[in-house]
Amino acid sequence: MPLRVLFCIGVNQNFFDLPRDGIATADVWQAFLSMIEQLKALPGVTYLADIDDDSHMVGPSDGWPWTCYILADVDTQETVKAACNLFRTTPIGDTAKLWKFAKVEARIGRPLTIRDDVR
Repeated sequence: MPLRVLFCIGVNQNFFDLPRDGIATADVWQAFLSMIEQLKALPGVTYLADIDDDSHMVGPSDGWPWTCYILADVDTQETVKAACNLFRTTPIGDTAKLWKFAKVEARIGRPLTIRDDVR
């Protein structure tokens, strides 16, 4: 059975310090979109859904509530680790990686079902 994983993503203050109309903001968004496409393409990942909470959560998020979420079924914890590592490796221009502007925390569980031992 695959792992049900909720990737909780928080945008940090560095993002909000970028010039609103500057190229740096666009670069971060492009890197974020690239990270999502890379995550979807990882072997062992079934991308189920995403939720963006930016209308109800304003400003940086250090923890709950997070800025956005990705829900996926993932084959192993090593694949979950590889997905989180995309924040460390996805470049933004020549000087930064995505984790300068956003953080990720993976919550691993299973689909909510009634277990056989309680039926």
